[in-house]
Amino acid sequence: MTTRKRYWLMKSEPDAFSIDDLEKVGTEPWNGVRNYQARNFMRSMQVGDGVLFYHSNCKEPGIVGTATVSSTAYPDETQFDPKSDYHDPKSTREDPRWSLVDVTFERKLTRTITLDEVKQHADALGEGFALTQRGSRLSVSPVTAAQWKYLLALE
Repeated sequence: MTTRKRYWLMKSEPDAFSIDDLEKVGTEPWNGVRNYQARNFMRSMQVGDGVLFYHSNCKEPGIVGTATVSSTAYPDETQFDPKSDYHDPKSTREDPRWSLVDVTFERKLTRTITLDEVKQHADALGEGFALTQRGSRLSVSPVTAAQWKYLLALE
């Protein structure tokens, strides 16, 4: 039985890790997520799922590329490292709190689909779309197949 491909929006601050960085390394563990809902989304990801790579907290926030989920979720090693910004002293190897997936570069968009532009299409994207929902600050959120297609068509 094959599972249907799913789609996700994953945010990163470009000065921490950008689409250019992902292009250079090819595949990267998406570490440092410390929100339970975002973690649960990552735990439900499957190899082959599509990713919209979003630059956040920068001069021009927006969707800048696509990537593919290339592993199922596994423990985020940074939670065990006392020197890491993402260390969690309550997490143990026997019962890790935080997970990550590996993400593989697919392509850079020909132009950034800006947050302002995405907001102009809020009605077409529907009520549940994370970027147009008030107060939604998740670094990882689901995208429907229709939203994925619509957003990439804006390119």
